[in-house]
Amino acid sequence: MARVSAAQRTARNGTFRNGMDYLSWGNGRKTLLFIQGGPGSAVPQGMMRRMFRRQFEPYLDAGFAVWMVTRRRNMPPEHTIADMADDYAQVITEEFGGHIDVVVAESFGGMIAHYLAALHPHAFGRVAVVIAAAEVSDWGKDVDSRMAAALASGDTGGAGRAFAEYLVPGPHGRWLRRLLGPAIGGRLLAASPYPPEDIRTEARAELSFNSRAVLPRIRQPVLLICGDSDRFFPKDVALETARLIPDCTLIWYEGHGHLRVAASSRVARDVLAFVNRR
Repeated sequence: MARVSAAQRTARNGTFRNGMDYLSWGNGRKTLLFIQGGPGSAVPQGMMRRMFRRQFEPYLDAGFAVWMVTRRRNMPPEHTIADMADDYAQVITEEFGGHIDVVVAESFGGMIAHYLAALHPHAFGRVAVVIAAAEVSDWGKDVDSRMAAALASGDTGGAGRAFAEYLVPGPHGRWLRRLLGPAIGGRLLAASPYPPEDIRTEARAELSFNSRAVLPRIRQPVLLICGDSDRFFPKDVALETARLIPDCTLIWYEGHGHLRVAASSRVARDVLAFVNRR
C-alpha cells in the first residue's frame, strides 16, 4: 500500500443538495462511504475527528477516498430506517454517479445498511456491516432512548452517563457512570452538533427497527463483524442475521463488546481483506 500525502489527509466538509452533511479525506479513485452510528449523526469535531481520521488511514493507504455522510437534516418525525437508506441511495445517485465501491456501516449505520443493501442493490459494490444485527436488544433500546433524550434536550452530562453504560453496565457501575458522565458528555458528545428533532426521529426509528424481512433480499456479499459480548446485538441475533443474508461472511471478535469492536484496528484490516478477496 502506498502512503498518501499529508495534503490528501486534509479533511473536507460540506453539505450535499439533499441536506446530508459530509466529511471527506483522500482523493483516491475508489470510493468508500462510511455510515456512522447513532442515534444522532453529525460531522465530528475535535478529538472525535482525529479518532475517525486514524481509523480511516488504512483505507486511505489502500487508495480509497473516504466519505463520512450524516443522516439528512430535518427528517420527518415518522422517518424510518428504510427511509434513511433511501436518503443515502439518493446521495449516491446525485453526488457519486450512482455507485460507491465500498460501504462500511457501523452500529445504527449498519442497521441502515441492511435496507440500503436490500432495496438499492446497484448503489455499491461491497458492504461491511460492523456491530449491527437484525434487531436491537431491549437493553440497548432503553440506553439509547435515554441518551438520545438527554442529547436532544442539551443535557450532555445525562447523555454521557447513559453512554457510560456502554462501558460499565449494570447497577454496580452506577457510581462510576456518574463520574464518567460529564467527561464523556463534554469531550465526546458535546463536540458535535446533533439537531434535537433529528435525534428524536432516529431514536424512534431504532425502537421499531427489525430488518429480518428484508435480509434475504440482499444479493451482494456482506461482511458482518460482531463482538460476542455485544449487549446491543446479542450473539444469537447476530447469528440469525448472518443466516438470513444469502452471502454473508461473519467474523467474531471474541471477548469484545460493542465499543471495543468499533474501536479495534482489526476492522479496517478485515474489511480490506474482504474487499480484496472478492
